[in-house]
Amino acid sequence: MAMTATRVLVIEDDAAIRRGVVDSLRFSGYECLEAKHGDQGLELALRGEYDILLLDLVLPGRGGLEILKELRGSRPQVPVIVLTAWGEESDRVSGLRLGADDYVVKPFSVRELLARIEAVLRRSAERPSDLARVELPDCTVDFARREVRLQDGERRALSERESELFLYLARNAGRVVSREELLSRVWRISPKGCTTRAIDMHVARLREKIRDDAESPRILLTVRGKGYLFAGAAGESGSPPGKAGP
Repeated sequence: MAMTATRVLVIEDDAAIRRGVVDSLRFSGYECLEAKHGDQGLELALRGEYDILLLDLVLPGRGGLEILKELRGSRPQVPVIVLTAWGEESDRVSGLRLGADDYVVKPFSVRELLARIEAVLRRSAERPSDLARVELPDCTVDFARREVRLQDGERRALSERESELFLYLARNAGRVVSREELLSRVWRISPKGCTTRAIDMHVARLREKIRDDAESPRILLTVRGKGYLFAGAAGESGSPPGKAGP
């Protein structure tokens, strides 16, 4: 099965710039999603499957800073590079304060853009997990130790894949995650032509380990025809799952 290429979401209203960026990225081996309007861009940013976002700040509809603010509230780990023009220093500063990882000033060279994308992706991969554990009604899931600690003291080990799957769902708490997204982001394989049975089996094992009733689950929910949703309790330090604690 083929490994998935890194996917870049490009939100840029200038057609010439957007086409140049997308063509250059695809030539360099990246997959691309693109949007020319802020409203469409916000929808893709919040619900699309991608690895890094290139975000113009001046857009029709929702502005880039508004998109960035909403993205950081729901998907805080997504790396973002802001695209700005000369004279937009205050917007660049605002973008960085809202959580952008880097910025590129127009006009920019393809070589510079590719170098910054590679650097941001490399730094993102080295970030520590934003979620060390989650507290559930009947147990604690400890991602660092890869184990479930039940209230009666019993400990149940998690496989590496089970831990990665649970962590990904917990980071995206409250959002339905498709099986295709899980294949791409957790299994790191292309979902095209692949069976999702392995995901269903892993979820079934996780439910058993955390004592989540398979017939009527409360924590790992199945959304028919769409995927899975983590509806567990707050993470450590009282933060919602998927958000970093203080």
